[in-house]
Amino acid sequence: MMVDTGATAKGGPVVDVSPEKDDSGGYASGGWKSEDGKLSCGYSSFRGKRATMEDFYDIKTSKVDGKTVCLFGIFDGHGGSRAAEFLRGHLFQNLMKHPSFSTNAKLAISETYQQTDMDFLDSEKDTFRDDGSTASTAVLVGNHLYVANVGDSRTIISKSGKAIALSEDHKPNRTDERRRIESAGGVVMWAGTWRVGGVLAMSRAFGNRMLKQFVVAEPEIQDQEVDEELELLVLASDGLWDVVPNEDAISLAQAEEEPETAARKLTETAFTRGSADNITCIVVKFHHKKAEPEGSQQG
Repeated sequence: MMVDTGATAKGGPVVDVSPEKDDSGGYASGGWKSEDGKLSCGYSSFRGKRATMEDFYDIKTSKVDGKTVCLFGIFDGHGGSRAAEFLRGHLFQNLMKHPSFSTNAKLAISETYQQTDMDFLDSEKDTFRDDGSTASTAVLVGNHLYVANVGDSRTIISKSGKAIALSEDHKPNRTDERRRIESAGGVVMWAGTWRVGGVLAMSRAFGNRMLKQFVVAEPEIQDQEVDEELELLVLASDGLWDVVPNEDAISLAQAEEEPETAARKLTETAFTRGSADNITCIVVKFHHKKAEPEGSQQG
């Protein structure tokens, strides 16, 4: 575990839980537990059948205005790895420095996503590359959970044993997304799958300069209080979701005691089921303290 030199605008140092991406891009996994024991997480990232690794992930924790903040992110690159790598290096740092993060997290998340997209495009303006990336993130501020999504990575939770999606994949054939694209002058067409301009198989993304007018980085955000019914949080790239339904992901993760073991089980299952993509997932387990029944203490 390493501590970033940067700090939040109104808080302490940012602890980077996940290591830097392994250059080999082959396989990486790890785990972490919060100091108060209320949270544990594990991650697993596997290049799979792809020749290159374009998935990145990020897990950070810090204190902002006295509240513990935990951040989890999956970034699935396409057309190269630069956009996903840029998000891993900048998105959460930018978010925690946003002046409204403590008072209006949803506004801060939305503005940070779009500003970080502009920053990436600006950093690439003198190149001929046109990388893009998804971002599916979960931000825990105290006992409030914010899930933001751009693209077709996905975040789900288990609540009282039931799988609930907290993000909806941004696909070009989604009725509302198709209408938005066409209203902006774009076109959605079939080219093996539904694609924006016959090129991109998702309707929102970071980067993708040539399609930026239609392929925006504005996130859809869901939020909720963390209560005792919330057991699990699973974030993953589409290398998992292409072959593992939400319900399967929850049942597989719940069967394992440790979240790192659960994350590894999910990536292995996706590979075994024939996923042809990079596969990356993060599993977060919530440990709610249960009151001891009266009379349980022995004198």
